Amino acid sequence: MAANFKFYNTLSRTVEDFVPRTEGEVSMYTCGPTVYHYAHIGNIRTYIMQDVLIKSLEYAGYKVKRVMNITDVGHLSSDADTGEDKMVAGAKREHKTVMEIAKFYTDAFFKDFDAVGNKRPDIVEPATNCIPEFIHMIEVLLEKGYAYVAGGNVYFDTSKLDDYYVFSSAVEKEQLEVGVRDDVEEDANKKNKTDFVLWFTKSKFEDQALKWDSPWGVGYPGWHIECSCISMKHLGEFIDIHCGGVDNIFPHHTNEIAQSESYLGHEWCKYWFHSNHLNDQSGKMSKSKGAILTVSLLKEKGYDPLVYRFFCLQSHYRKPLVFSFEALDQAAGAFNKLVKRIAELKEDGAVDTSVVSKYEDDFRDAVSGDLNTAMAITLLYDVLKADTNDATKLALVENFDKVLSLDLIAHAKASKEEVSVDPELEAFILDAIERRATAKKAKDFATADAIRQELLDKGVEIKDTREGVKWNLI
Repeated sequence: MAANFKFYNTLSRTVEDFVPRTEGEVSMYTCGPTVYHYAHIGNIRTYIMQDVLIKSLEYAGYKVKRVMNITDVGHLSSDADTGEDKMVAGAKREHKTVMEIAKFYTDAFFKDFDAVGNKRPDIVEPATNCIPEFIHMIEVLLEKGYAYVAGGNVYFDTSKLDDYYVFSSAVEKEQLEVGVRDDVEEDANKKNKTDFVLWFTKSKFEDQALKWDSPWGVGYPGWHIECSCISMKHLGEFIDIHCGGVDNIFPHHTNEIAQSESYLGHEWCKYWFHSNHLNDQSGKMSKSKGAILTVSLLKEKGYDPLVYRFFCLQSHYRKPLVFSFEALDQAAGAFNKLVKRIAELKEDGAVDTSVVSKYEDDFRDAVSGDLNTAMAITLLYDVLKADTNDATKLALVENFDKVLSLDLIAHAKASKEEVSVDPELEAFILDAIERRATAKKAKDFATADAIRQELLDKGVEIKDTREGVKWNLI
C-alpha cells in the first residue's frame, strides 16, 4: 500500500492528496524539449523537479510509468501560432537539415538530463513518429464539431467549451481575455481569438521543411496536438499527472485539455504539476536572450553537474529560483563539505533498523508533503549529527539518495581516494601548483605549461576552476 502523498495541483490551485486511478500505480506525462537549440539550466531545473516527483512517488511505494515527447516539428516562435517554426529556424541558423538539428539537440539534451542525476522516462516519442495519430484526432474533433477548416488550416473552436481558461482564477480569466483581444498579430482565419491551429497546410509557410499528406492538404501539425496524442498512444484515455514548467500552463496545457477532453468526452488528467522559473539577475532565463547557459557549460567551468542539482533541491519547486555563480559556489562548498563528512564515516558495525525506520518515515513525510526537498536535505544533515553508529548513517545516506540522486556514496569514496595519496606525492603536487600560480602571475606561461606537463608525466591532471585548482590522478 502506497503512502499518503500530496502536492500542489495547478488545476484546483490547492495542495491536494494524490489518489491515482489505479491503486499503487501512476501514469505520468511530461512535456519534453523542442530540440532546436540547447536546453538551458532553467529548462533542466524543471526536469530535476519532475525527477524528484517521480522518485518521491516511488519512495512512497508507487509504481510510475512516465512518457515524454520530443518536439521536432510544429512549435512556432510564438506559442500563439505565429512566427516561424523553431525547428526550421534552427536548421537555417546552422545550415543543417531539420532532422540533423533534431538529432544533435536531442542527444545534447539527454547528455545534460543524465548528468544531473535524472532517470530517463520509460517512453520518449518524437512528434514526427505520430502523424497518423494527430490526423485521426483532428478528424474526430471535426466530426464532433469542435474544429473547423479555414484558409486551408484546421482550427480548434474554443467557443464550443463551457470554460476554456480552466487553470485560471476569475481575475486571471479577465486579464487573459483582455490579452487575447489585444493580440497584435491576428490570424484572420480564426473565428475566435483564442482558437488554435491543429493542422497547418502549405498556405502557412511555403518553405516548411517537414510536411505530410492529410485530408486537408499537405502540411504539418500544430504544437499542442502532439502531447495529447502521444500521451493517449502510450497511457490510454486517462493520465494521473501531467508535468511541465509554469510557462506551459497557458496556452499549451490549456489547449491540451481543450482538445483532449473534447475528443475523449470525459476528464483526461486530474493532477497538473508545474515547476517555477529559474531567473538570473535580469529575469527569467530564455534562449532568446543570446548566450545559453547549459549544464555542459557548467561542467566545463569546473562544476560537478550534481552541485547544480543540489542547488535546485535547496529551493521549493513552486518558487522562482535566482541563479548566480556566487550562489552556485556556495552550493558547491556545502556539497563538498557534505561529501567530506560522509567520507569520514566508517563502514563497520551493524545497521540499527529502528533508527533507519524512524528517519525513513521523516524523509517520506518531507518528500510526500508537496516535495519539501529543503527539509529532505536538512534530514540528511540531521542523520550525520545523530547519536547512532556510522553503518546506520551510511545506510540512511544511501536510502535518501534514492530520491535526492546526488551520488553521495560514490562521491565520498572518490574523496577518500584523493586523501589516501602518498604524502610525498601530495606535497610535490601542491608545490607544483604553487609554482605554476607564481609563473602565471608573472605571465610566464611557458613555465606554467611546463609545470602542467611535469605533473602529467607523474600521472596528475590539474584543472582550473572557479573554486581554485583541482587535481586528480589519471
